[in-house]
Amino acid sequence: MSRLEIILSASLIFSVLLNIGIFFYARVVVAKLLFISEELGDLQQMTNSFANHLSSVYELESFYGDQTLQALLNHAISFNEQLETFEAIYSLTEEEQNDTREIEIQENTKTQ
Repeated sequence: MSRLEIILSASLIFSVLLNIGIFFYARVVVAKLLFISEELGDLQQMTNSFANHLSSVYELESFYGDQTLQALLNHAISFNEQLETFEAIYSLTEEEQNDTREIEIQENTKTQ
């Protein structure tokens, strides 16, 4: 083997190993991103539910006008608005879930 063949073989092996390493690293990173996306989506839903519940309690006659509940409601709404800044992240898994639901609905209508 000439020196050029050795250098080219070593470069090829290094390149292949590097590409395999980058592939597995990217796969792990994407899996973590999808996990975080799901968790943020769940947190958004829980915050929406809490804000709606708090709003319905605040509107009851016995609590209407209570300053503490009003401050808590304002804080929940503010927190919910802050979470909406992460919509680009948690919408990644929402699209996937919506697609899955649509497929399930189509399969159910076909079987009926």
